[in-house]
Parts: sequence; C-alpha cells; structure tokens
Amino acid sequence: MKQERVYKIIIAMLFLVTPVNLTLAQNSREAVHSTSYLFNDAHIHLTNYIQEGTDIHVYLNDIMGDKIGRSVLFGLPLQQQWSHRVTGDFAPTYYLDTDAHLYYYSFTDAFMAMAYKSLPKEQQGRLDPMITGFNPTDMYAAAHIRRVLLTFPGVFSGIGEFTIHKEFVSSKIEGDVASFYDPALDSILDFCAEAGLVALIHNDIDNPFPKPGKPNYLDGMKDLVKRHPKTTIIWAHIGVGRIVAPLKDMLTVMESMLSDPAYANLYFDISWDEVAKYIVSSETSVNNSAYIINKYPDRILFGTDNVAPSSQEKHLEIYHIYDPLWQLLTPDAREKILKKNYETLFDKARIDVRAWEKAHTK
Repeated sequence: MKQERVYKIIIAMLFLVTPVNLTLAQNSREAVHSTSYLFNDAHIHLTNYIQEGTDIHVYLNDIMGDKIGRSVLFGLPLQQQWSHRVTGDFAPTYYLDTDAHLYYYSFTDAFMAMAYKSLPKEQQGRLDPMITGFNPTDMYAAAHIRRVLLTFPGVFSGIGEFTIHKEFVSSKIEGDVASFYDPALDSILDFCAEAGLVALIHNDIDNPFPKPGKPNYLDGMKDLVKRHPKTTIIWAHIGVGRIVAPLKDMLTVMESMLSDPAYANLYFDISWDEVAKYIVSSETSVNNSAYIINKYPDRILFGTDNVAPSSQEKHLEIYHIYDPLWQLLTPDAREKILKKNYETLFDKARIDVRAWEKAHTK
C-alpha cells in the first residue's frame, strides 16, 4: 500500500509539471493552421536502428520549420545488435548490414518523452509522440504502454510504428514472431481503444517473393481490423515493403476496404518513397490513385517515413515526388490528405488520452 501511495504521489507531481490541458489540441491547431505549411507529417522516425538520429530542436526548427505544420514523433522500436563475432570492428547501423539479431528497445519511449518535454509548450503543440518500445508478442506489452502513459502524462497520442510482418526484419527479431492472431496483439489494440491511442501498424501485404494465389498477409490484417472496431488503425505504406510490391489489384483491394463499414476504423498512409515510386510510375497508376483518394479523401494520410532526417531539403523530397498526384486531387482531397485528416485523428487522440490519464491518476 505504501509503495502504491508513493507511486500515485509521483504521478501527481508529474501532472503538476505537465498539466493536463484539454484545450491543447485546439490551441496547437490554431497555432499551426497556416496556408504556408505544406503538410502535417503522419510518419517520421527521429532515430535509426542504433537509436541515433536528429536532435529534436533541429528537427522542429530547421527541418519542419515553416514547411511542416505538425508531425508525429517516434524512433524505431528495434535495436540492431553489434556482434563482434559477426562483423568485427564494423559497426552496423542498418538491419541489412549484418546477420546479427534485432531486439526490442524499450528505452526509446523515455528518450522520446524527455526530448519532447525539453521543448517550450508552444513547440510541443506541433508534435504528437508515439509509443513504440514494446514487444507485440508479449502479454505484458499493454502494461508497458499503460506505464508509459502514466509516467509521462500529457505526452503521447498513439502507438507505433510497430511491425507485424516485415520483409527480412521479422525473421531477425529475437524471440517469438508477431502474429495477427496473438492474444498479446489483441490486448494492445484493446488498450488503445480504452485509452484513445491511435495505432500505426507496419504490415507487408505479402512475402518478398510471393507465390501465385492470395497474398499471405491481407486476410490476417482484415481480421485484425474487424476484431478491433473501436481502435483507430493506420496501415503504414498501404502494405508495401522495400521489396514487397503492391498487388496487381491493389487499388481494388483498397477500395473494397474503404467502402466496407466493417473497416470504418481503418486508415491508410502513403508514406515512404518506395510507395511513391509505384504511385507516380505511370500516368495510369497516378490517375487511378488520385481517383481513390478523391473518392475517399477522409481515410488517407501523407507522411515522409524519413529516418533521422538531416536537412529540410532532403526531408521534403518525398513530398515533391508526389507532385503529379497532388495536381490531380480536388482541393478538398488535397487539404485532407496533407493536413486535415492528421488533425482530425490526432486532435481527438490528444483529448481522449489526456482524459484517460486524468481518470487513472486520481
């Protein structure tokens, strides 16, 4: 009992340092709503596979600057092991640099929270940090997410990007392999619904070298979304991987889900230059993509998916790769995919999560 009382006192003190302000979403929205901003970034990694990256002040002031209104904030949930037995004095920085394992790195959440809290309040309003340092095969993962919220109240708005199936990455992670049908994953998404957290999921739609027939990981993703109708889920990169190409009937698959009320809680992001190269590869593909976005403008978001960006010019390259697509969108659809859909999802998440934190720290 004594330990529990001490814990509650600590949490109460944290709330004094970071007051719960349910008008924060409105204030920040007013602060960044400007025609000068190109977009809100729904997908960006501040750090890389060895937990190194861009200083948060540099990211906000120099890279976001006057071009990006708001941005999610997360690193990578996985740390690349440096095994001297495997690579000697060569220090790998990417998962393809070595055969050594990847492992879940929980400290990333505390690192992101402290970086966020180092900013002035008015700058914090432009960022939406996400919790990523959990193992989706662990039944204690939901407890980790809950603990992070209570330790850093007023900070986080969602979870992810985290991985279920990813080419070459999944097989390198120590321990169990993530699965759509793991009770641990269900408990994570159940908690997201309870607390109001947005869930950003990476799931390749198929294997890197697919065999004829149904894609391996489409039905499982559909089942997962339908099992959690109260959880807001963003499917990163519309299921595309570095060498996992879109399905031949990808847009048909997307439209079937976007038009089905059973997936009303599902959103797609078109982040990453690997996705962009397919969408703008031909006049037909860009026209068909614009058709889908114009028809379902409320359900698609844009993000860069850059990792540890080094300059604003480099960071904006992905936005300009999509210029042929932006030109084909209606003004309403363009405004929604680039700005408003982000604001709708994350403004609500801020309010809901702050309310949950307040209710659970009395």
